[in-house]
Amino acid sequence: METEYPPLPPLQTGIRGRCPRCGQGHMFKGFLTLQPECEACGLDYSFADPADGPAFFVICFACIPSVLLGVWLEVAFTAPIWVQLLVTGPFMLATCIPPLRPLKGWLVASQYFYKAEEGKLA
Repeated sequence: METEYPPLPPLQTGIRGRCPRCGQGHMFKGFLTLQPECEACGLDYSFADPADGPAFFVICFACIPSVLLGVWLEVAFTAPIWVQLLVTGPFMLATCIPPLRPLKGWLVASQYFYKAEEGKLA
């Protein structure tokens, strides 16, 4: 008999990198690599396919401020290239890399929560 698990919100589990079914096991074995299954409840993560979703959200919400910072530095101060690299480079890395894992976790948890699957013709 399989244990019944209460539905857990994707934001609660996915952002923290926890299993979308039990909320206890870890979803990732590396920075962005999914584990084959949950070590706590045994949920198989083969259903998960977030594809380029996390990168898309990062591009939309994190890269735009980085570009705006670079343009502002250029227009306001006519900053040399080394200043651009020292200011916008770390800013871009700080705003683009850290959100990738929580976003991927949220997308995987959302796929489980909403039972997303490939579309089929009726």
